[in-house]
Amino acid sequence: QVQLVESGGGLVQAGGSLRLSCAASGRSFNKYTMGWFRQPPGKEREFVAAVNWSGSTDYADSVKGRFTISRDNFKKTVYLQMNSLKPEDTAVYYCAQDAGTWRGPESAEYAYWGQGTQVTVSS
Repeated sequence: QVQLVESGGGLVQAGGSLRLSCAASGRSFNKYTMGWFRQPPGKEREFVAAVNWSGSTDYADSVKGRFTISRDNFKKTVYLQMNSLKPEDTAVYYCAQDAGTWRGPESAEYAYWGQGTQVTVSS
């Protein structure tokens, strides 16, 4: 059974940085695209970033140049480095894993989700 556990959320001032982590367990990690999503208060969940098995990445336009996704296959962990944070980045951030293997970051169909971690950016 796949389990994804996020950590690293918190309260930060605008312009600050946070690094989120997501530890995976339950099946081999390196074959699958990993993604980060977020759900702002009162809004629907939205895509943030993804990284596939080869290290190729995809980002939402709203975070390009500010956020960086990376993965450590040995540790079975995916990271989201968030810099130059804005109040509009406030959301619950979720980690997700693709249902299929060896796909591009834009082609993932996410079947497994973590419980989420709160990120709050104050102005």
